[in-house]
Amino acid sequence: MNFCSNCGNRVVLKVPEADFLPRHVCENCGTIHYLNPKLVVGSVPEYQGRILLCKRGIEPRLGFWTIPAGFMENDETLEAGAAREAQEEAHIDVEIGSLLLLANVVHARQVHVFFRSRMRTPDFSVTHESLEVKLVDEKDIPWGDLAFPSTEAALRHFVADRAAGVDLHHVAEMPRRFK
Repeated sequence: MNFCSNCGNRVVLKVPEADFLPRHVCENCGTIHYLNPKLVVGSVPEYQGRILLCKRGIEPRLGFWTIPAGFMENDETLEAGAAREAQEEAHIDVEIGSLLLLANVVHARQVHVFFRSRMRTPDFSVTHESLEVKLVDEKDIPWGDLAFPSTEAALRHFVADRAAGVDLHHVAEMPRRFK
C-alpha cells in the first residue's frame, strides 16, 4: 500500500501507538490501514452420491481440479458466498449444508471456509472460470491433480465423514504448496 484511501497522501509502514505490529499509517490524516486475511468460501457439491469438480480455467493453478470456491464478497454471508461461487464456477444451484472445513492458509493470508452442499438439479456447465466440470464417484477423484491443499483436505474430510455417517466440522492449517 502506497497511498491513503481516506485522503490520498502517502502512507508509511510503522507500529502505531498502542499497537505491536507494523501498519500502513497516513501521517496526514492519521488513518491506520489494517491488512487482514481474505476469506475464501466454497462447498463440496453432491448429487446422488457423486461429487462435482471443476477444472480451473483461471490462474492460479490453471488446469487443476477443484471444488467451487472463491473470495467472499462484501455484504454476503459465508453460505451465500459459497452458493454464488457454485453458480459462477459451474452454473449449479446448491443448497448449502453443514460446515465441513475451516482451513487456515496463513502463508497466503487467507482463511478457507468449506461447506457440504447438495445440487438441487443435475444441471451444470463450464463457465469462464472452468475448463471442464464433471460429477465423479469418490474412486475417480483426481487426487494428484487437485489445485490446492485446502481442496484436498475438504474432499478427504467429506469422503471420510460420509463413509462414517457423520457431519463433523474440521479445522486445519494448510501447508504451502511447492509445485
